[in-house]
Amino acid sequence: MRQRVIGLDPGTARTGYAILESEGGEALTAVAFGVIETPPADPLPQRLLFLYQQIRELLLLHRPQSGAVEKLFFQRNVSTAIQVGQARGVILLALAEAEIPVAEYTPNEIKQSVTGYGSANKRQMQEMVRLLLGLEAIPQPDDAADALAIAITHLNWQRF
Repeated sequence: MRQRVIGLDPGTARTGYAILESEGGEALTAVAFGVIETPPADPLPQRLLFLYQQIRELLLLHRPQSGAVEKLFFQRNVSTAIQVGQARGVILLALAEAEIPVAEYTPNEIKQSVTGYGSANKRQMQEMVRLLLGLEAIPQPDDAADALAIAITHLNWQRF
C-alpha cells in the first residue's frame, strides 16, 4: 500500500517541508522538499497568512494522507519559541482544515528514528536522510533536511 506524508519543520521566517512516499512500508521516495520563506519586511500577521496559504497549496498539490510536525522545543530564547509556536499553530490549522491526521515528534524522537541515536548531531542526521532517500547530496537548506527527517520518522512510526 502506498503512503504519502508531509513532514514540516515550523518557523516564522523559514518552514521546511517534505513530501515522502512509501510503498508497502519499505522503499522511501522524496516526492518534493524545500522551504517556505516568508517576506521578512512583512508584519507577523501577514507572514503567518503567507505561510498558511503556502501550506494549503502544498496539501492541495500533493494530497498527503497524513502529516508530521516537530514538537516545540526551546531552552533559552522564549521570543523565538513563541514565534515558532505561532507558525506551528498555522501549520496545524491548515492540516486540520484539510482533515489530515497529524503526529508530532520531539527532536530526540526524530534523531532516534533516523539515526538510531537520540543525540545525533545535525551532520549525522543529514547524512542518514541522504542515505535513506538515495539522494546524491545532503538536502539543502537545513530546514528542508529537517522536514525530510520528520517525514521519515512518521513513516517509521506508522509501520508499528
